[in-house]
Amino acid sequence: MYKLRIAFRYLFSKKSTNAINLVTWVSMLGMGVGAFALVVVLSVFNGFEGLVVSLYNSFYPELQITTASGKFFQDTDAVRNTIHKTGTVETISATLEENAYLQYAGKDYIATVKGVDNNYLTVTSLNEKVKEGSFSLKKGDYDGTVIGANICDALSLNIKGFTEPLVINVPRNGSGSSLSPDDAFYTASVIPTGMFSIQQEFDGKYLFVSLEFMQKLMGEEQQLSALELKLKKDIDPKAAKKMVQAALGNEYQVKTKYEQKETLYRIMQIERWAVYAILSFIMLIVSFNIIGSLLMIVLEKRKDISILKTMGATERDIQFIFVMEGILSALIGAGIGILIAISICLLQMKYGFVKLGTSGSTFVVDAYPVILKFSDVVLAFFTVVVISGLASFIPSRRATKGNMEFKL
Repeated sequence: MYKLRIAFRYLFSKKSTNAINLVTWVSMLGMGVGAFALVVVLSVFNGFEGLVVSLYNSFYPELQITTASGKFFQDTDAVRNTIHKTGTVETISATLEENAYLQYAGKDYIATVKGVDNNYLTVTSLNEKVKEGSFSLKKGDYDGTVIGANICDALSLNIKGFTEPLVINVPRNGSGSSLSPDDAFYTASVIPTGMFSIQQEFDGKYLFVSLEFMQKLMGEEQQLSALELKLKKDIDPKAAKKMVQAALGNEYQVKTKYEQKETLYRIMQIERWAVYAILSFIMLIVSFNIIGSLLMIVLEKRKDISILKTMGATERDIQFIFVMEGILSALIGAGIGILIAISICLLQMKYGFVKLGTSGSTFVVDAYPVILKFSDVVLAFFTVVVISGLASFIPSRRATKGNMEFKL
C-alpha cells in the first residue's frame, strides 16, 4: 500500500533540520517509557492481586451461608438436605464464631474465636498456613486451639513452650446490664496446639477451636454462625449460589468467595484502573511531541503534498499518511518499551531480584510479585494507538489545507 510506504519513508528519511529528528525521537522515547511503565505496573498489580486472592482463598470457602437476620441460626438436617439436593455441593462445614476476651500469663487480648467441625480443612486450606505445631483441636483429653501469629506475639505465647492454658471469655447473651464478671462471660480454658500465619487481618483476629467446644462454651449445642461449602469439581460458584439461594429461600444469605470480601476486590480494581488512567494521561501529554514533530514534517513536505495532490491523492489519503506516520513513530517506541517490560517482568517472575524489603523482614513474600498477562500487553498497544492516532489527527488535517501557514 503506497500510503503506508510513504509514511514509513517520511518517518525515517533525513530531515532538513535536526530539531525535527530530535522531537520525533523524544516522542518515541516518551511513548516507549509510558508503555513500559504501563505493562510493568499492571503486571505488579496482577501479582499483588494474585497474592491477596491466594491468601484469602486459604481462609474463605467457595460458598458461605449465614442467616439473613441476626448472628446465629439453628443447625438442622433439613437445611443440610436442602443444600445437598441442589447437586452442587461436595462438603458442608459448620462454624460458630464470637468475639472473646483472652487471658494468658497476665496478659489479655480481644479476638474472635471460631469453632469449626472436622470438615473445615476440606472446605478451606488453612492447615497449609500452620507455621508451628499442627491444626489439632484436641490434645489428649484437653481442648486445643490454633492461634493467629499476631495474637501469639501480643500474649507472648510460645506454642512449643507455653506455661499455662489459654483462658477464653465469651460474653453471655443479654449480659449487657450485668455488673458481675462471672455473670457477664462464659469462661473455659484451652491448650495451644498450633500457630497459623496468613495475613495480618487474620493473624491478629482469629483463633480456632472445635465446634463442639464452642457450642458447649456458649451453651447452644445446635447454634451456628455459618455453613461453609466446598463445591463439586467444575461447578461455577455463581450458578451454585443461585441454586442454593433459591432452595433455602430468603431466610438465609448465600455469598461466593468474592462477595465475602467484595469491598477489598473492588478497591483493588479501582486502584488498578486509576493507575492506568494516570499513566495514560502522562502518555497523552507526551503525545504533544508527536503533534509538534508532525507539524514540522508537514511544513517540510509541502512540495511533496502538492505533487501527491497533482497525482490524484485525495485529502483522506494525505491525512492517512500523516496519521500513520504518527502512529508508527509511537508504536516503534512503545514496542521497544513493551519488549523491555516483558523481559524485566519475566526475570522478576523467575529470579525475584527486586525485593520488597531487607532480609529478615516480615513480608508474606520476599520479592515483588509479578504476573504478566497478554491482555495487559494488548491494552498497552491499544492505548498507544488511540493516543497517537488522536495526536496525529490535527497535523494531518493541516496537511490537507492549501494554506500552509500554521499557528502552533
